[in-house]
Amino acid sequence: MLLAWFDVSGRHDLPWQHPRAPYRVWLSEVMLQQTQVRVVIPYFERFVAALPDVRALAAAPLDDVIALWAGLGYYARARNLHAAARICVERHGGELPRDFDALHALPGIGRSTAGAILSQAWGDRFPILDGNVKRLLARAHGIEGWPGLPAVEKAMWAIADAQLPHARLADYTQAQMDFGATLCTRADPACVLCPLQHDCVALRTGRVAELPTPKPGKPLPERRALMLWIEDAEGRVLLQRRPPAGIWGSLWSFPEHADHAPAREWLGAHVDADYDAAETLAPVAHGFTHYRLQIQPLRWRNATARDNPGEHFRWIARDALPALGLPAPVRKLLEP
Repeated sequence: MLLAWFDVSGRHDLPWQHPRAPYRVWLSEVMLQQTQVRVVIPYFERFVAALPDVRALAAAPLDDVIALWAGLGYYARARNLHAAARICVERHGGELPRDFDALHALPGIGRSTAGAILSQAWGDRFPILDGNVKRLLARAHGIEGWPGLPAVEKAMWAIADAQLPHARLADYTQAQMDFGATLCTRADPACVLCPLQHDCVALRTGRVAELPTPKPGKPLPERRALMLWIEDAEGRVLLQRRPPAGIWGSLWSFPEHADHAPAREWLGAHVDADYDAAETLAPVAHGFTHYRLQIQPLRWRNATARDNPGEHFRWIARDALPALGLPAPVRKLLEP
């Protein structure tokens, strides 16, 4: 029934479907984690144009990979892609392995992503369990409990595996994702058009809006940071390479401090500029999965470097900024 719906109403013109090569499927699956298709498409096309296969990705500098990814968020995905590509070159002849365990062992490839790659690229019989599929299963089978709980997820994996067809696995995998993204949506699902409506437990019991059970909520904590926007007389901007782990890992950003005292001390040690003469810009709010960040930008123009702030700092010319991986709020601030 799901395949019949897909033949008529599914998405058949996505760029990673033509061809469904393992590298292209893998890249699309990673990009689509917590990101909508319409957002991913231009990033995917630009990425494969620059890095068309596993070997090209493995050989590329991480800076280039991050720059191609900049704007998609969740930058650990890009770092994991790069690391996994290098492992593929070292251990798997420059190709993604078709073996589930070997594929699952690569950085950034969980059970569902591995199943999606194997089913779509090779037509192998593996289930997936992304957010769309969890929503579909919770409603169709009336499964109570937040899907992030191990017991609930285990039950969903069992159902997803039992429902696998014996043919057209690539289409079936895509059908599940399309069904959840376009029909059995989080809000305002089109139940009247649903081919599963007569068997849907949630619809029959009036619990469509209640399922899947939401994650127990708690208010997001808020953090604050000062970002120091420093320009020299040539218009170059002083940027800092962030650590590989943590938010905005490996991206270039403004020097950042939690409070004025350490910011004042750092500026005085490295830049010839009056801290109190900074231009105080409008605060910028940026949301992450686990907290909200309130950014206070402070700007100095015509500053002079006292010394080299360190290997993780660099003066960047304005025309070189577009080629760098920059956090979204920093890129927005730097836009002319």
